[in-house]
Amino acid sequence: MSDLGPGNVGDSTLSARAQRHLWMHFTRLGSYDANHEVPIMVRGEGAYVWDQHGKRYLDGLAGLFTSQIGHGRTELGEAAAKQSSELAYFPLWTYAHPRAIELAERIASLTPGDLNRIFFTSGGSEAVESAWKLARQYFRLTGQPMRTKVISRDIAYHGTTMGALSITGIPALKTPFEPLVPGTIKVPNTNFYRAPEHGDDHEAFGRWAADEIGRAIEREGPDTIAAVYLEPVQNAGGCFPPPPGYFARVREICDTYGVLLVSDEVICAFGRLGEWFGSHRYGYQPDIITVAKGLTSGYAPLGAMIASDRLVEPFLHGDRSFTHGFTFAGHPVSCAVAMANLDVFEHDDILGHVRRTEASFRAGLETLEELPIVGEIRGAGFFYGIELVKDKATRESFADDESERLLRGYLSGALFEAGLICRADDRGDPVVQLSPPLICGQTEIDFMVDTLHTVLSEAWRRI
Repeated sequence: MSDLGPGNVGDSTLSARAQRHLWMHFTRLGSYDANHEVPIMVRGEGAYVWDQHGKRYLDGLAGLFTSQIGHGRTELGEAAAKQSSELAYFPLWTYAHPRAIELAERIASLTPGDLNRIFFTSGGSEAVESAWKLARQYFRLTGQPMRTKVISRDIAYHGTTMGALSITGIPALKTPFEPLVPGTIKVPNTNFYRAPEHGDDHEAFGRWAADEIGRAIEREGPDTIAAVYLEPVQNAGGCFPPPPGYFARVREICDTYGVLLVSDEVICAFGRLGEWFGSHRYGYQPDIITVAKGLTSGYAPLGAMIASDRLVEPFLHGDRSFTHGFTFAGHPVSCAVAMANLDVFEHDDILGHVRRTEASFRAGLETLEELPIVGEIRGAGFFYGIELVKDKATRESFADDESERLLRGYLSGALFEAGLICRADDRGDPVVQLSPPLICGQTEIDFMVDTLHTVLSEAWRRI
């Protein structure tokens, strides 16, 4: 067993203490008892983390799509310590501080078009919520107060605050908290694998999916729609990339009806797709971008809503203000960490590494298509979903009870036991998701592919 280092938490009571006092997020607390301990991660280095027993795991989900530059980068910790000793905290309510100014300027230098105004938040849900509030207040100030509704896609995840949850398109996450914020309209996502009526014509499918947004705007009334929320690659459901021409058509529709296009890049920004922003990769111009996660590679909590010059313009005059904010948004320590994170991106050419490695990563994953349980591999950059099917020829999916037994009854535990942290998910059809740190190379790719091959083969045998 490896040395766990300072604060050794190999204490046999630690899991019991977690079960007694710690409320873990999105967790079936009843899964843990005296015979099933809570997995406790105590150390990280590079693409790997270690648990309380000294066992090593490949962090194949980058925490939660977050640890872009990997674990244990001391320069980010040093940046945090230095800032803490200089100015540990001050709010951005009326005041500013140097780190927030420097980071806002740096982000603006990377964004597409005229997205030059950075409104910091503490995380992704807050960024999504902020964008809706900005859209509503902007239209109220510009004489269009009826524009309050937003459009988003089926199965898309946009966060957990009440507004962001309302925009989210996953019924199981929403039902316990209803009634939610009214005025959210859902349109089809870009899951081409589940659109057989379009044959092999990705472009026609993309046109249809984009036009569904236009039809929704017409049904609701164009003067009632404030914004359309889209991820460059949709996460929930298993990594749906946009078909050719999709975003160009969406941008055209938004312009036609005067609707704002919000690119939710809480996952896709900062290298996940090999570019600073997913909108760069797919060549479209948003009005707002929401970010978090990779902005600091998870070393400190920070998010942002990035708005175009047009949207901030009404707030630049007289006594108007965007009546919204968060205590810890733009925290000095988090901003210093983000600056150090971006330094690593540039010094280590993280974006270039993702672009150079993407083809081999995808090729490795595509070898899994020989397995009868694998229906499709999809995604881009370092962001992939593996859809699991009951019948490869007909694309028949698993029933709910079968999916429960497959994912939670076997796959999640077996992959973890094999030393691979990833996500076995059925918020849409059953998928396994991979989103590893952007520093991974061929050794890590081979381990992920080999582990998945072994575990998925056994899953099929058990079925």
